Amino acid sequence: MPIGSKNQAIPGLGSHHIAIQTTDYEASVAFYTEVMGMTEVVEFETGGRRAVMLDIGDGSHMELFEPIPGTQPSNDASGNIVFHFALQTTDIETALERVRAAGMEITVELKSADLGPLSVSLAFFKGPSGEVVEFMQVNN
Repeated sequence: MPIGSKNQAIPGLGSHHIAIQTTDYEASVAFYTEVMGMTEVVEFETGGRRAVMLDIGDGSHMELFEPIPGTQPSNDASGNIVFHFALQTTDIETALERVRAAGMEITVELKSADLGPLSVSLAFFKGPSGEVVEFMQVNN
């Protein structure tokens, strides 16, 4: 249960995990552990394919799945119901350079945005299975 959840409608509501069906399981596990610094919580098998739950670093998780046997997942974001997910960081420049150095395609370079009372810095990149990832830093 998320510590400090302020949701009044559903007690304790918060983010637990993001699930991605990878196009290359090994490459995705390596990227999210070695480049992004996530740690393995558990690896398991379900429906005849491997899956791993990774701790993102704040207690929320990323779950990676091998493709369903005999299929090739689409990495076309326009056909995917989840068109991106955001990971918060306190050092967006370092985070962006880590993924750039790992060969990921930066789709939106670092920029600032004023979201009303919230000032943020953000950037987007494609992960190893074509998933679109946003880095977001809340500016004080």
